[in-house]
Amino acid sequence: MSFDALLWLSFGGPEGPADVRPFLENVTRGRGVPPERLDEVEQHYQHFGGVSPINRLNREAIAAVEAELAGQGVKLPVYFGNRNWHPMAEDTLGKMLADGVQRALVFPTSAYGGYSACRQYDEDIERARAAVGPQAPELVKLRQFFDHPLFIESFADAVRAALATLPEGARLVFTAHSVPISADKAAGPPSEGGGRYSKQVAEASRLVADAVGVTEYDVVWQSRSGPPRIPWLDPDIVDHIEALHSQGVTAVAVCPIGFVSDHLEVIWDLDNEAAEKAGELGMAFARVATPNSDPRFAQLVVELVREHVEGIEPRKLSDFPAAGCTVNGAPCAPLCCEPAKRPGKPS
Repeated sequence: MSFDALLWLSFGGPEGPADVRPFLENVTRGRGVPPERLDEVEQHYQHFGGVSPINRLNREAIAAVEAELAGQGVKLPVYFGNRNWHPMAEDTLGKMLADGVQRALVFPTSAYGGYSACRQYDEDIERARAAVGPQAPELVKLRQFFDHPLFIESFADAVRAALATLPEGARLVFTAHSVPISADKAAGPPSEGGGRYSKQVAEASRLVADAVGVTEYDVVWQSRSGPPRIPWLDPDIVDHIEALHSQGVTAVAVCPIGFVSDHLEVIWDLDNEAAEKAGELGMAFARVATPNSDPRFAQLVVELVREHVEGIEPRKLSDFPAAGCTVNGAPCAPLCCEPAKRPGKPS
């Protein structure tokens, strides 16, 4: 099957102080998030000069993928589009159309299933194509890759490097972005019984721990943003560090298994809040590196591309079904990862 381009589809982030508030308003539009919560999160961004690292890291990763594509003889230009900040996916798709692109693969910067991790990227694709019009390029989204050998190997080496900086007996803790429990229950097709997101995070953590030779570890969550009345996946990473301290643990390595790059949630929630809590408790702390600066990440993306361009056999380390590959924003399966109904939002 022939393709004309690869669209790198990501979340987006502000690149200056004036960008922060409109960016956050884009992220939370229609969710009923109170202004005081936006004020709080805005300060997290302003702590870093109003700049999230995500766009820069995406551009660096794209450059690495372009080099890898060229090195493997795959001729595909790579375009960059975001959900919440410039370059917006709609604008990028318009440029792709103007450049003559008719069919493109899409790499979403999330390894997992679930609404926020997968289905929302389908919505991005559908919205961008609607904005461009009936002549919009056909878009084929690449599959989930949480169990790809290169993803696991990259994290495993990063875990080894982090543990090497800590005293013997350090506890390994994996963390991913929390979601409402109701959203996790809706993750995957109903026939699976829900929980695709949390189950995949647990499986990726197990695969990395096995690769490192660690038999005891924890899987926890971070970055929840909803009101207290709505239950989210827990425990929270900071609460868990306190619990480990009470159990006599003196050192902790935190692996952001749910992230492919250093989102602001990683550098704020882990490098600041979690590290500070460990310091207050006298615990040694190391944060495991995310994989997108590892050469294997570019190799992974190109391998996913070659599954479509050349028909190579998909590589995966788990028994989970391959999922996430969709066309023009259609869901993987009927009712797969259905979004939660928000208050006041019509059915």
